[in-house]
Amino acid sequence: MTKPVWIRHASQLATLAGGSAAPARGEGMNQLSIIENGSVWLEDGVIQRVGTDADLAEAYSERGHEAEIIDAAGKLVTPGLIDPHTHLVHAGSRQNEFNMRLNGATYMEIMNNGGGIHSTTAATRAASHEELFTQSKRRLDQFLLHGVTTVEAKSGYGMTLSDEIKQLEVAKKLHEEHPIDIVSTFMGAHAVPREYREDPEAFIDLVVNEMIPEVARRKLAEFNDVFCERGVFTPEQSRRILEAGIAHGLLPKIHADEIEPYEGAEMAATIGAVSADHLLRASDRGIQMMAKAGVIAVLLPGTAFFLMAESANGRKMIDAGVAVAISTDCNPGSSPTVSLSLIMNLGCLKMGMTPAEVLSAATINAAHAIRRAHEIGSIEIGKKADVTIFDVPDFMTLQYRYGINHVDTVVKNGTIVVRGGRLT
Repeated sequence: MTKPVWIRHASQLATLAGGSAAPARGEGMNQLSIIENGSVWLEDGVIQRVGTDADLAEAYSERGHEAEIIDAAGKLVTPGLIDPHTHLVHAGSRQNEFNMRLNGATYMEIMNNGGGIHSTTAATRAASHEELFTQSKRRLDQFLLHGVTTVEAKSGYGMTLSDEIKQLEVAKKLHEEHPIDIVSTFMGAHAVPREYREDPEAFIDLVVNEMIPEVARRKLAEFNDVFCERGVFTPEQSRRILEAGIAHGLLPKIHADEIEPYEGAEMAATIGAVSADHLLRASDRGIQMMAKAGVIAVLLPGTAFFLMAESANGRKMIDAGVAVAISTDCNPGSSPTVSLSLIMNLGCLKMGMTPAEVLSAATINAAHAIRRAHEIGSIEIGKKADVTIFDVPDFMTLQYRYGINHVDTVVKNGTIVVRGGRLT
């Protein structure tokens, strides 16, 4: 049986308490519910008590010797970070495309000439289950070292029934064997495969009539996503794919308005999507509709940064009442990073968000974006014992000292999995 873990003397304990029922919006994203000289008792995989160190010292005066004590003096303690949008399971690398973009090629030009998603699809199709597992586990280890305790993982680099199933089965095995929890999304409609270029409707038929029913039957995914973009899937095609997912119990998500305004945000609102992601070119009308419908905006500033594009306007969305989450978009082509801390930095520097807002976006709102806010995203009694400790004194310093991995300790389900910046 695992010993209790007692985190003591935190300079700041950012609990994010009170947001489990609904995501933080507007000024609520600046409310971190901070306890100074804070303390947390973790036992049996859940959070048992939260308060000042004096409170817990009194409550556990007779049991303190039982616990593994972590001295967090001078450090920031937060909920385990949550990444709600990744393309975790894939094979291969696309470093050659980085140089192509530096020489003027656009993302869509590269993809339409057989690179981009198509390049990763070829590598992923060729990889065995074991090779995909090994490569993806390395990425998960790096996520853990950067303080992330839960990730969403999309398929979409197979685009045949067997290869989509392969990706999702790898994600399932990783969820079972790795400390990080994985929430799976089916994204067979990531692009039109090259073999269907002349008949995209036939591919959509395949996604709708074969892939979605089989993924749902095997219970390999919780969400269904689509890349709604000119040259990929039209709004009408995207709606058909998302409605097919809904009919089979898969909750809708959407890659929306990344390259140009394409009514993705509007569709997310009308179809009842859990989240709309990217949104670099979302219209004012679409933003207003998302706010009214309660669609979470998952913003990916690292993708815009890496593609040398203007970021989504996080400030405008928050001020309009949209609940905002942020994510790495970890993928081999447009955001090959696992550093959610860097993404928070970019949220401040590129999207006009405050240090408190980006922390809300990477914890409680990210939990809502994957329907897990009842168990993660805040440090509250009864939730999973997922905690990240940063070697900085406060949340402002976490954003001020940008581009550095400040993670000192990570506790996952009550077990210390990173100590002193190293995997245990």
